[in-house]
Amino acid sequence: MGIVSAFGVREMKEIPVEIDTGTAYEISEPIWDTELVDVEKGTPTGEMLRRYWHPFALTADATDTPREVTILGEQLILFRDGLDRVGLLHPRCCHRGTSLYYGKVETEGIRCCYHGWLFDVEGKTLDMPCEPQSGARADRYRQPWYPVREYHDMLFTYMGPPAHKPAFPIYDIFDDVPDGWEIVADDNNIGLEGDPTPCNWFQTHENVMDPLHVYVLHAGFSGNQFVAEMAGLPELSFHRTPQGVKSHQDRTLDDGRFFHRVTEAVMPNVRIVASPFVEFEGKATSVAWTLPISRTETKIFTILKRPIGQERRRALYNGQIWPDLSEEEHQRYPGDYEAQVGQGAITIHSEENLASSDRGVSIFRHVFRQQVRAVNNGELPVGVTNGVECRYEVRAGNYIGKRDDVIHLG
Repeated sequence: MGIVSAFGVREMKEIPVEIDTGTAYEISEPIWDTELVDVEKGTPTGEMLRRYWHPFALTADATDTPREVTILGEQLILFRDGLDRVGLLHPRCCHRGTSLYYGKVETEGIRCCYHGWLFDVEGKTLDMPCEPQSGARADRYRQPWYPVREYHDMLFTYMGPPAHKPAFPIYDIFDDVPDGWEIVADDNNIGLEGDPTPCNWFQTHENVMDPLHVYVLHAGFSGNQFVAEMAGLPELSFHRTPQGVKSHQDRTLDDGRFFHRVTEAVMPNVRIVASPFVEFEGKATSVAWTLPISRTETKIFTILKRPIGQERRRALYNGQIWPDLSEEEHQRYPGDYEAQVGQGAITIHSEENLASSDRGVSIFRHVFRQQVRAVNNGELPVGVTNGVECRYEVRAGNYIGKRDDVIHLG
């Protein structure tokens, strides 16, 4: 209330105003951590990623029709020649630069549509029909290429320095296949029908070391999307491994049995996660890779073994599979896609506030950064060995029984 002065003028009493804090206006310029998100050649992280083999397509995708593929931000041409060899070449012809996407696949390689230069699967020039003697000096010209390895109907490539090409990793769970089982290569991107996920690969991959999101997102917020055994809040511990990080998730079930679940993140982008439907006890039956297509596109490739004819079980959202949901249902029953893509094409690390429940994510980020810096310092990252092949012993799995019998497994 105002006060009347001797001059008859009402004076206003000043009341202190509380200043709002924590408003969106105060947010700093958004910044992401380049060490975690870069994939391009020449960047520290892109160079580290290129020290490993990466899956990029199914064996069936390589045909006599050239196919465009993008891996680690590089556009390439995939084909299979008449000798059943797979080629992965740089798209621009080394002669005059037109795309080999329009090339013709022949017995010994792919022929450019412009002037007919023929390249084999290792980029060697075999024929130059417009040149004297069909290219007597053809060995002077080489179309850039990358080596390809086929493994259980999946195609892998190594895109790093040739002198550092590592041994190709194979996995012990595929050594023996029980009668009535099969090994299947799957590129359905964990239920997304094969379409790329429109966000950075790292924000999808680090989710593997975030077991508590299962308790909230998959078991509570959207209804139990898996099975009762997975719904309880687990006791957690995280452990460094020679090639990455693993988590132990322990639950005592209603019937008194002890459920010991182990999940692995293997450098740089391998995820070994036992089925959340707990169909089989023991070691995990699949290995998956989170492929950075580009900085803002991701795809997950999986090799799994299963009973012949059995279809992969898929999470249900209000009784429906993910692709069948309406936009409103995606809001009401979100899953991994919504939670991860909802962070943006590249998550803004400067706006994060990691808490104690994020310990697994923090550990994995630390291990990942160590490998980026190791390569930048001229060292080898973990898991890279010499030779033709190296064998990885899987520890991930679902182990159920008496506590003393299963706690040491994995």
